[in-house]
Amino acid sequence: MDQIDAALHYGDTTESQVSSHLFAEQDSLGVTEMPTAENVNHNYFVARSVYSENGFLEENEKKEKVPKTIRDRLAKRCSCSTKRVLGIIKGFVPVLDWLPKYRLKEWLLGDIISGLSTGLVATLQGFAFALLAEVPVSYGLFSAFFPILPYFFLGTSKHLAVGPFPITSLMIGALILQMAPDEHFLISSNMTSLNASVVDTVARDGQRVIIASSVTVLAGIIQLALGVLQVGFIVRYLSVPLVGGFTTAAAFHVFVSQLKICLSVPTQSYIGILSVIYTLIDIFRNIRQTNIADFVAGLITFVVCVIVKEINNRYKDKIKVPIPIEVIVTIIATGISYGANLEQKYNAGIIKKIPIGFLPPVAPDVSLFSQVGTSAFSIAIVGYAVAVSVAKVFGTKHDYPIDGNQEFIALGISNIFCGCFSSFLAGTALSRTAVQESTGGKTQIAGLLSAVVVMIAILIVAQLLEPLQKAVLGAIVIANLKGMFWQTFDVPTLWKQNKVDCMIWVVTWIASILLGLDLGLLVGVCFELLTVVLRAQFPVSAALGNVPNTDIYKNLKKYKNLVEPSGVRIFKFSSPLFFGSVDYFKEKVNAAVGFNPVRVFNKRAKALKKIQALIKKGQLKTTKDGTLTDGSVSNEAFEDDEEAQEEQEHDVPTKEVEIQVDWNSDLPIKVLVPKVTIHSLIFDFSAVSFMDLVGVRILKMVIRQFDRIGVKVYLTSYDDHVVKKMESCGFFDDNVKRDILYLTVHDAVVYIHTQTMYKDIQDPIFEKISLMQELKEPIPLNVLEDDVEELEDQNQGHLGFSY
Repeated sequence: MDQIDAALHYGDTTESQVSSHLFAEQDSLGVTEMPTAENVNHNYFVARSVYSENGFLEENEKKEKVPKTIRDRLAKRCSCSTKRVLGIIKGFVPVLDWLPKYRLKEWLLGDIISGLSTGLVATLQGFAFALLAEVPVSYGLFSAFFPILPYFFLGTSKHLAVGPFPITSLMIGALILQMAPDEHFLISSNMTSLNASVVDTVARDGQRVIIASSVTVLAGIIQLALGVLQVGFIVRYLSVPLVGGFTTAAAFHVFVSQLKICLSVPTQSYIGILSVIYTLIDIFRNIRQTNIADFVAGLITFVVCVIVKEINNRYKDKIKVPIPIEVIVTIIATGISYGANLEQKYNAGIIKKIPIGFLPPVAPDVSLFSQVGTSAFSIAIVGYAVAVSVAKVFGTKHDYPIDGNQEFIALGISNIFCGCFSSFLAGTALSRTAVQESTGGKTQIAGLLSAVVVMIAILIVAQLLEPLQKAVLGAIVIANLKGMFWQTFDVPTLWKQNKVDCMIWVVTWIASILLGLDLGLLVGVCFELLTVVLRAQFPVSAALGNVPNTDIYKNLKKYKNLVEPSGVRIFKFSSPLFFGSVDYFKEKVNAAVGFNPVRVFNKRAKALKKIQALIKKGQLKTTKDGTLTDGSVSNEAFEDDEEAQEEQEHDVPTKEVEIQVDWNSDLPIKVLVPKVTIHSLIFDFSAVSFMDLVGVRILKMVIRQFDRIGVKVYLTSYDDHVVKKMESCGFFDDNVKRDILYLTVHDAVVYIHTQTMYKDIQDPIFEKISLMQELKEPIPLNVLEDDVEELEDQNQGHLGFSY
């Protein structure tokens, strides 16, 4: 009952405060009637003991965790059973899991319609994205066909439309322009009287296809390796703001690259930093050379596609199958170009020759791997991140899981496979996947049927599209960038919600535009990680106060009417305590309490030294109980002792005595000693997720520093693994014991309040010195000063000091 009484007397004794212990009082009086629901009024009542860590463990025994031996772990991992083998096989080849469960009557029709629609879109996007990758358009069809086949067996998404992705296609195109620019393939022309040079397009395109396929194979190998190593979590470092800024910047790059095709203006091939800016300058410099036929075709295509796509989006509930506007526009534009002979009459840029059929598999050029390794890694990560993000969106919508590691393996094998057939990297495009899902697709059967449509285009239909203007394909690509550009409107919202996330978006966007997509992504990731480090190193901290009549403690600066317990300071640190945050922790603790414990100790030591000198000179005297009295100077700051006026005051004992000094009053010496207005300091570690060795050592040092000036430190609301780390690092010893641990802040506050009520806590602090009547030398304080210097060292936590 003592602890309960202490809780009752803490703060204002009001009816609501007493009611928090209602049940305990009823039990003591033998009352068994419980309050009715109307009387409780959504309050809850708890009566329990004040729990220190030791007290809690006495009443609640911990479960003993028996560590497994290496032999047990290996036996479990290597155990073989039919069920386990089937589970492993189905995990690696998911088609074996879902295909036997296929609902033929319910799903087949939807998959057929979805497959046909997606196949038409994939065919056109294959043409268009090949322009981004700087390879002949026929290779875009290969990229839309081959990756679907491995993913059908290995992928975990039922709706992902695997194929070319505009951003990775553009990244591959930028790499190709860097390694195989037109200037490397100039040959002398004998067709004119002038000694002019022309580009050998056959040799150029052949080399570019080799580079694209080699990068794709290497990116696939990287993806496969990451999947085997089970590091699918790596995509978590690409946050939503980072991906938003990167994709918006990539959309700008895509727009500029397709703008010059839509206008058909000559530009140089720029690579590296500011390449997109230089390209824009060239476009506007040569704007008068715009081909009117290409410009008009591109403009009409863009306007029509945007309008119809908006209609599809607004009336998607009424329109069961979206209008395939890209297909319609492509057919009409091809017919007009062929019928009007736009190439001959207006010099329009058309696709020209498209070879029929497939090419035999070709091994990648391994010698290029060392040159394209860095780019291949960034391309692989971007392709995987976007594909998995889209897959998870539709997986959540249709309630099935997406295995990130298996997706790495599926995409890796798909890219290795398609790279060997002269294709460029596959991921997904959101618009293509949305078509596959919205038209009724239920499984990857729809994806397989879309591959059949693309195959028909490769074998039969593709040649019919030779008169199609490239400006039409460019306009289709630009029209599909609307969603990416619309992400710009997220910036004001991000600024209101989280300024750090907004900065990540903006920095990634600017870096990706100015430095290029590969360097921009690297800068964005580094900046994002820097923000994490800074937020961990300089976290939020606060002094807490009590909400009256509750066990709730909140930030004193943010809430009114909070009560701070007398003589107690409560400090909350919202970060892991590790080598990067310990200095900030000490700084904020000192700011919260209003003084530096090391400085206070130094000042007190200096003051005691001067007091010794005054006692030695007879200017200060002590009574029998050690209270200072004055011999010749004013000592009004000290409380007078009645016995000090008696004759016995000359009989000062020769044994060691205690000198009682009120450090918060004016001293009879000219030494300014900082005031210490608290006797207890409580650390709220509810937000401390982990501690390292340096953090443990610095925390112990801080506790010792406060303990020397009479301030008791308590640790509360900690996690068990934090205490375990303290134990393993030798935190507890004869000086720092486990009795400073309390389960909650309120437990510690009530305990301290109990101690101040029922014990005569001596504050101010006692310091012992030897006073001998024979006027011997005073106690040297250099030992204390050396100890202060050791504790004051800012780097000792890093130097491995011992206690």
